[in-house]
Amino acid sequence: MTDNETKSGQRIAARAVDLQQLRLAVVACDYGSFRRAAEALSIKHTVVSRSIGQLEYLVGTSLFERSSGGIRPTLAGRAVLRIARLILEQVDMLVETGRSGGRGDTGHLVIGFCTSMSAGNLRATVGELRKRLPQLELATMERSRSRLMTALRNGTVDVVVSPGRLSSRETRSLLLWSERILISLPREHYLAGRETIYWTDLRNQTILLSDYDPGRELEDLLISKLVLPDDRPKVERHDVSRSIIKSLASMGMGLGLVMESDIGASCAGLVYRELHDGTGPSRVDFHAHWRDDNENPALRRFLSLLAERYPSPPPVLGE
Repeated sequence: MTDNETKSGQRIAARAVDLQQLRLAVVACDYGSFRRAAEALSIKHTVVSRSIGQLEYLVGTSLFERSSGGIRPTLAGRAVLRIARLILEQVDMLVETGRSGGRGDTGHLVIGFCTSMSAGNLRATVGELRKRLPQLELATMERSRSRLMTALRNGTVDVVVSPGRLSSRETRSLLLWSERILISLPREHYLAGRETIYWTDLRNQTILLSDYDPGRELEDLLISKLVLPDDRPKVERHDVSRSIIKSLASMGMGLGLVMESDIGASCAGLVYRELHDGTGPSRVDFHAHWRDDNENPALRRFLSLLAERYPSPPPVLGE
């Protein structure tokens, strides 16, 4: 078979893959069983099995190892399923964009974020927006920062609120607030008896971080505070949400780094303490990001509210 024939066959196979096959494969992976996935979706077990078999034929590899105990993704399957999740997420964004445009409604605002809304300024600001504009159709989207910036560029979200400033020539940003960095630890841990914990106190500890945002931001902060590798604690990264990190910490598996907006979602057995360096509590700045060519009136109202609640500090003379 020539290279052209091979490429032609790959294009035909790619066109034959449908979203239903991808969705069923992802659900089956999440449930670890074709049968349990079928029950959750209220469809026949044979439909799931046949659809995934067709997908495996089209991509040219087995996605799952089958056994009497269920299924587990193969090495190739993990890669395919990761891409499948991205595709499905983009399709969901496409549908949401179409619905928003179809309404022709300027009273619609989509806020993207990669932080907690369990407490703190973002929760309070969104609550104030709802109070002032009760007729505003408000939607929120929690994604990684890279995906939020993609969504901002393609117009799926109107504004992104995130820790740190996201550099992009296509967007503008506004400094909002700062949040304290806290350590979450079991109530019986010896450091829990201190009102203040210093970064250097973490030297012989295990720090649990989520692979999702803002875990990477917190790890960068840890490295900046403890420059020498020998002074740093052991860092364990887990492919789980922030709430699961809290559960792991409460089980004594390590300590968690969190921002103060996270503490609204309590976890039994955990306490929170400020992390200090030589100058006081450690903090992370939050920014709002938006496209300047976005003419949505609801965005302008939201930006006005942000500027009112979090006025930027005056410039320092001489700068």
